[in-house]
Amino acid sequence: MLENSMPLEGKKSRRRFPLGTGPRRFSPSYPQIMLLLTGLLCAAILLSLAHGRYPVGPRELFALLFPEWAGGLRVNAPMRAILLKVRMPRIFLACMVGACLSMAGAAYQGVFQNPLASPDVLGASSGAAAGAALAILLQLSRPLVTAFAFAGGLLTIAAVLLTARIGRGAKLLRIILTGIMISSLCNAGTSFIKLAADPNNILPEITYWMMGSLTKTKPAYVLFAAVPMTLGIIPLILLRWRVNLLTLPEGEALTMGVNVKLLRITAIVCATLITAASVSVSGLIGWVGLVIPNLSRRLAGNDYRRLFPACMLGGALFLLGVDNISRNLFLTEIPIGILTAIVGAPFFMWLILRKSEAV
Repeated sequence: MLENSMPLEGKKSRRRFPLGTGPRRFSPSYPQIMLLLTGLLCAAILLSLAHGRYPVGPRELFALLFPEWAGGLRVNAPMRAILLKVRMPRIFLACMVGACLSMAGAAYQGVFQNPLASPDVLGASSGAAAGAALAILLQLSRPLVTAFAFAGGLLTIAAVLLTARIGRGAKLLRIILTGIMISSLCNAGTSFIKLAADPNNILPEITYWMMGSLTKTKPAYVLFAAVPMTLGIIPLILLRWRVNLLTLPEGEALTMGVNVKLLRITAIVCATLITAASVSVSGLIGWVGLVIPNLSRRLAGNDYRRLFPACMLGGALFLLGVDNISRNLFLTEIPIGILTAIVGAPFFMWLILRKSEAV
């Protein structure tokens, strides 16, 4: 008995801590995470305002933002025009597009119960690209290109939902397969438009638009996108606690008094609305709606009451940071869609390969 109670020679005895003691890793709370993301986003906005082809000093930036406290310091007219008409609209649009794409990705992942779902899963991005390509081929103005892209995204989703409603089988599977089919048709239409376009003038413009960029942002584009984005975000925020019920079996959700079909369609329509609005003003920007929701789950958990706000802040911070790299890294601006792929693909691979830690 005594021999069995003694530790064996050559083996390390495990040190046991009393309950409630011992080493612990710091785990920030949800308010602390949201406060950190908000602070980082505010700092990124200020840095974005100050840095660019025409740098702005701290005193001039303070005088522009808080003229009543500037103590008589004036900002010259060219600098004021650059900040108010060029840099601020671009910063706001980058934050809006990043927040919307990330939130749409989280909504799609909840509806389809798949962490690999993204805003282009139903073909909204492909439809918007086809609409924009058609408008560029017709040599329409930039506002009409944006309007055609927005209409193309909405028409694509309408076609997906109507076609899936007629078919047979599991409804979610029908929606996904129909989205893949119509997305393929939209891509084929875009390819045909590129084939028919003038290779010297029209084709480069279509190609550049599909790479994603915020170069030609104007205040009117921000206002144009803000309306459908707001109409899509508000219902998702109000219904975010109900989105959690989509992860339950449909019978259990029905016993809790929730119309699962109506909730699912509402989430899809709202997510599609903000996706189409984002793509129409920024072009095709991938990976934001796939990477940021998965990262936000690690920070805020799976509860959509917390996940949606974290996705919005994380998406805005991510896309604003990538846009800063896009316009400041080289003399020639890099399309933002290329950078999101360069940053997002390895990061998402790290998320997949990273082993879960022991609790």
